[in-house]
Formats: sequence, C-alpha cells, structure tokens
Amino acid sequence: MSIIKIEELYFTYDGSKYVLQKINMEFEKGITYGVFGKSGAGKSTLLSLIAGLEVASKGKISYLNKDLSKINRDKYRCNEIGVIFQSFNLLPHLTALENVILSMDISDLNVKDREKKAHQLLNKVGIDETKASRRVLQLSGGEQQRVSIARALAYDSEVILADEPTGNLDKDNEEEIINLLSDLAHKENKCVIIISHSHNVKEAVDTVYYLENGKLKESKD
Repeated sequence: MSIIKIEELYFTYDGSKYVLQKINMEFEKGITYGVFGKSGAGKSTLLSLIAGLEVASKGKISYLNKDLSKINRDKYRCNEIGVIFQSFNLLPHLTALENVILSMDISDLNVKDREKKAHQLLNKVGIDETKASRRVLQLSGGEQQRVSIARALAYDSEVILADEPTGNLDKDNEEEIINLLSDLAHKENKCVIIISHSHNVKEAVDTVYYLENGKLKESKD
C-alpha cells in the first residue's frame, strides 16, 4: 500500500507556466526512492509539495489516502514527515542534543524523557554523548548532517524527505549518510525519498524517478 500517492499533479507558481506537469508517483514504506534531474527540473518543488509547503495547482497528493490539500498541513509536517536539508538547517547557538530535543518539543511527542530519547537518536546516527553536548558549529559537516537526520527522526515519522543530503559532504561521509538513509528504509520500514544529483545516491536507492523540464521521465543514466 502506498503511503504517499501523487496523481496527475500540475503545479505553477504564477498561474502561467507549469513547473511540474502530469506527475504520477507512488511511494511505499521500506523503500528508498531517488528523484533526479538537472537544476530547474522541478525536484525541489516536488519535495515542497510532498512536504505540504505548497499545494498542487491540479491533481492531488495523498498521504495514507488523505488529500494533503484537505488536511492540517502544519500538523502533517510536525508529525508525519521528517525533512533533511543539504544545508542542515540546525540552530547554531544550540548543541546537537538541544536541536533534537527542540524538534520533539515542536512536534509535541509524548515522550517522558526527551533528553534520553534524543541521545538514543543521536547515538543511532553515530553522535556520541561528548559530541551531542557540543554546539553544532563545533561539529564537522558530516556530523552536522547526522544531527540533522536525528532531528528528522525525532518526529517519529513514517516518511523521510532528504533534499540533497550529501551535497556538501566528501566521499566517505556521503557513503555513510547513504547507508544511514538506506537503513532507515530497510531496517526501520521508513519511506525515504531523496532529492539528489549524486551518482552514488542513484546507485544506492531502490527506485529511481527522473524529472526533465517538469515532467516525469523513464530512469536515465
């Protein structure tokens, strides 16, 4: 069963030219998906639509058979999806631990000991207690991306959206982040959707979608 389904989706920012046209896609739990294409192909717009930040101009996106345009999208973003950004989007004045706890506060998760849970999430992605107590600017790029993944997991969501999650990382860190994302799908039954330009990401994901000029194409090397 699809957790997210996109049907005959069209989107325009200004009411004239469509940025996305006639998009049909389905996403299931336990699978990693990669969405690829050149800059301007519509990848980031698609992610914004799946995240509920934008609403389809035509067609629809459904989450568990519920039309995103008809549900509380703020609640959906706080509880049903986790987003990982290329630029990390962490709060620099907070520690790694505090960044993760803040996500729990925002989503209002029913967790008795949020600090303990945050440490567990950080440990899962390779951030020990010493590094968890450091402000994020004292961490390397790879470590900051791990914190960003832990923060996305703090929502306890079924869907993980990753926007160029390895774009700022070296080869070794890229491989480790790819493995982390793969484990989320294959070992924890998450639906993982990755927007990327990386050939290494393309080789690692289970299913490839390719966008060209706002239209969905067959898989392309």
